[in-house]
Amino acid sequence: MIRRVAHRFFTDHPESVGETYLQHCVMALGFSLRMLLAGLACGVHGFVPGLCRTFGSDHVETLYRDMVAHRRR
Repeated sequence: MIRRVAHRFFTDHPESVGETYLQHCVMALGFSLRMLLAGLACGVHGFVPGLCRTFGSDHVETLYRDMVAHRRR
């Protein structure tokens, strides 16, 4: 029983978006790294407004488009 619940905890959502656990993990980690990079750029911009003026917002827009496009596949 516990094994079945644990297995579903890791597989239900990836299957709902048409991916295996590993495929979902790779996609999510890729998005995570890109968001971290955009967040760091926003932090740099906060301290030095002349730097990274649009990097963060450009990446947020791209991430959103990529995530929506991936969801529709």
